[in-house]
Amino acid sequence: MRHRPKKRFGQNFLKDRQVVERILEAAQLNNGDRVLEIGPGLGALTDPLLQRVGKLHVMELDRDLAASLRARPDSNLEVHEGDALRLDWSAVLPAPPYKLVANLPYNISSPILFKVLDYRRLFSNLVLMFQQEVGDRLLAVPGTREYGILSVLCQNWFEIRSVVRVPPGAFYPPPRVHSVVLRFEALPRPRVAVADERFFRKVVKGAFGQRRKTLRNSLQGAGLAFDGLSRALKEAGIDGGRRAETLSLREFGVLAELLREKLPGATESSS
Repeated sequence: MRHRPKKRFGQNFLKDRQVVERILEAAQLNNGDRVLEIGPGLGALTDPLLQRVGKLHVMELDRDLAASLRARPDSNLEVHEGDALRLDWSAVLPAPPYKLVANLPYNISSPILFKVLDYRRLFSNLVLMFQQEVGDRLLAVPGTREYGILSVLCQNWFEIRSVVRVPPGAFYPPPRVHSVVLRFEALPRPRVAVADERFFRKVVKGAFGQRRKTLRNSLQGAGLAFDGLSRALKEAGIDGGRRAETLSLREFGVLAELLREKLPGATESSS
């Protein structure tokens, strides 16, 4: 199929067969698997996936590419045309667990990860392609410049490891950045248990919202300015003068629980 890449969809089509094989190997596929692919493009992953799995769901926003996919004779292919960020994944994927395998469009990779977190119970593992910068954030540890919101939230629910680095020449057209493939293995339980996940996410986002400010000031700026803030920090053993990137996952969990307990209406405000 001849198809001109569309910049508005962030289309950089994977063409390197060795990279495709590394992705498939990392996904540990078998013929009984149910798999979701987001942004199948010209089918570099779609074709081998269809040969290896029991059912493949694809989400494609590009109308022309979706029509081409629907015209395929594969009985184990189901096409969902539309924006992956707007589709109801629980309706599209009614029989979990699934595996998510995709060369994600870079312009939606971070929002897709938040969507994955919302629907994480649908997935046993994920193998995803990211811009190297995003991959670095996902793998980052406390105390580093890359450590941030995605590091904390994703590492709480997944074991993440690097599979392979990918040069621009592996795509058509080549992007201006290097890429990396990461594997996410769903943990049987979160590393840090939280009673209200939405509030936990609010605390983490608030803490990193103004990275150059102290933790106390960042949280105050995120709407967590109340009498119990200093007490919560003290009980958690966290100096409010620290910055968010110095906190461990465990410290974020402890702090979020203490803030939730002390802030009136915290659960309602986080919904």
